Amino acid sequence: MQLHTFSFTAMGTPCSLQLYAPDHAVAGRVARLVTSEIARLESKFSRYRADSLLSKINRIAEHGGSLRVDKETAGIIDYAIACFEQSEGLFDITSGILRRAWNFKSAQLPDQALVTELRSRIGLEKVEWDGTTLGFPLAGMELDLGGVVKEFAVDRAAAVCREQNTKHALVNLGGDINVVGCHFQGEPWQVAVSDPEQPSSPFYSLNVFKGALASSGDYARCVTINGRRYGHVLNPRTGWPVSCLSAVSVLSDFCVVAGSASTIAMLKEQDGKTWLRELGLPHVWMDTQGNRGGSLLDTP
Repeated sequence: MQLHTFSFTAMGTPCSLQLYAPDHAVAGRVARLVTSEIARLESKFSRYRADSLLSKINRIAEHGGSLRVDKETAGIIDYAIACFEQSEGLFDITSGILRRAWNFKSAQLPDQALVTELRSRIGLEKVEWDGTTLGFPLAGMELDLGGVVKEFAVDRAAAVCREQNTKHALVNLGGDINVVGCHFQGEPWQVAVSDPEQPSSPFYSLNVFKGALASSGDYARCVTINGRRYGHVLNPRTGWPVSCLSAVSVLSDFCVVAGSASTIAMLKEQDGKTWLRELGLPHVWMDTQGNRGGSLLDTP
């Protein structure tokens, strides 16, 4: 068995697949199936593609109306609703509309009147859902599944590997990972977590035998104005960036769970550390003061 590595770009981020296979032909076949599955999900749920299902949903949401969705989409909506309830409304797939106010390539803060107006169109409780059909009685809303779909794609990619009888692999989509078994020789995969203050350098590394790791942070997209850094994780209650934790990483059996947990912790601001501890999943965090902690570091 040899280790084969494939690099590609998907969902706007660098990705890679490492897997053990008897030869490159077998590895290449699995890699093509994995990248095809990721591309399918991206084309279906991308907000950047006019022909995606998500864009179709949002065209209906803009004017008000309803749309019946397929089983896969229904499962994602159900999960997003569960996260919305678990986070007491902080994890909200209708809050992506706030990006209309925030430009993280500009050195200007958004107009508060615009933020307030956009917030009036946020609230997953305003969306009608019966398990098969989405309804938007309030025109002008928008769904953004970016907080779920990338991690869901990581899990689907790992599932494809298993379906192809690949027993040793690591899927990495922009730092969110899922491992299928350990290395062929029995060694764990070594995974690094980026330092928010120095994104090119890790501040924590861990050995992973199984499961998934996902991270949320303000280092990927942010802007510094008058000496203060504003990250892209926006609180739907205020319309402004969170300001307590700068990065969170969570380890779980599924990447979609790890991803939503890390995001919810960010959104909970000063309560995020306690929430993570009570959740019980292995985790690590860094706050905006540079302090670090979490169960993976064996600190409070």
